[in-house]
Amino acid sequence: MNWTLEVVVVPVSDVARAVAFYAEGLGFVVDHDTQLGGGRRLVQLTPRGSGCSVVLGDGLSSMAPGSLHGLQLVVNDVRAAHAELTARGVAVGEVQVLGPGGPRPAGPGDDLNNVGFLFLSDPDGNRWAVQQITTRP
Repeated sequence: MNWTLEVVVVPVSDVARAVAFYAEGLGFVVDHDTQLGGGRRLVQLTPRGSGCSVVLGDGLSSMAPGSLHGLQLVVNDVRAAHAELTARGVAVGEVQVLGPGGPRPAGPGDDLNNVGFLFLSDPDGNRWAVQQITTRP
């Protein structure tokens, strides 16, 4: 039996602002945007190529906006991801290498497979990591 992770609820304080960040800033695809009763809104967005989506909405979770940390996206080129996000106006940290001595800035000749990361936060402070994986065992 397969067990697949399909949706992660991301707690936000302003749904419209969060949708703009995830759709325009990160380039996630808006799967559906639904008005619920009482003026509430639920929006599902999916990163390009992902089998897992995020859901933003009013009152979906008891988590405080900005309290979700450790979300991780995987790309095959973290330097290209950094350039794309920067071009979209997203504030991202520099590309780093995570190794035994702790994080350090990535150099031009570094092999970033599995160890190359960049970090960012959404407007509420939910924290994301972007990891480069070019080959898997």
